[in-house]
Amino acid sequence: MAKIRISNVMFYGFIGIYEYEREQGQKFYFDVELVTKDDTAAEQDNPNATVDTAAVYDVIKRAITDKRFMLLEALGVYIGDKLLKRFANVAEVTTTIRKPNVPIAGPIDYVEVEVTRRAQ
Repeated sequence: MAKIRISNVMFYGFIGIYEYEREQGQKFYFDVELVTKDDTAAEQDNPNATVDTAAVYDVIKRAITDKRFMLLEALGVYIGDKLLKRFANVAEVTTTIRKPNVPIAGPIDYVEVEVTRRAQ
């Protein structure tokens, strides 16, 4: 099995519990890790058997631009499920989402949510 990672992808989105968060929006940062079911792509050096990282980027982009979520957890589940449907050779997807501007009174870098989805 191989692990394929895309790190620190940034998109502007309108996610949050509070109405002002969904109206004003902010930057969100994503890491996605995909674990393949086997080593077929690597053993055969076959680009058609691996994960198209440009397509992964597009799934994240569409999730944050075309859908609306209140919870980062829900967004993470959505992205993971979409990627598992798109790539039959993927066994597991872990999506990490960072939200730097949170309504917390105090110094903080960001809130982070990590969601792992597994193929059935």
